[in-house]
Amino acid sequence: MILYGLKNCDTCRKALKALPNAELTDVSVTPVPESILDRALSQFGEKILNTRSTTWRGLDAAEREKDPKTLLVAHPKLMKRPLIVEGDALYLGWDKDTQAALLD
Repeated sequence: MILYGLKNCDTCRKALKALPNAELTDVSVTPVPESILDRALSQFGEKILNTRSTTWRGLDAAEREKDPKTLLVAHPKLMKRPLIVEGDALYLGWDKDTQAALLD
């Protein structure tokens, strides 16, 4: 299981603690592979963008209009975290649904 996020993100740390088999990949150091990013974009659409982040607030209006993949490649910290890859399944965020699916 691979958890894509940030090592200093509280939500990512909570997920990592609850998922002892997970391996954290810090997206600020190692970007999400394009094949996984494409799958995540097709599954989650624009929900993959964290529009409440300081990175998002720092973007100008023209940059916010770009497509999500372009934004995530240029600014990996814009991704909602964590993005969890478990076999062929993808999970976004660490909400009750994700926890139920991965902890049961």
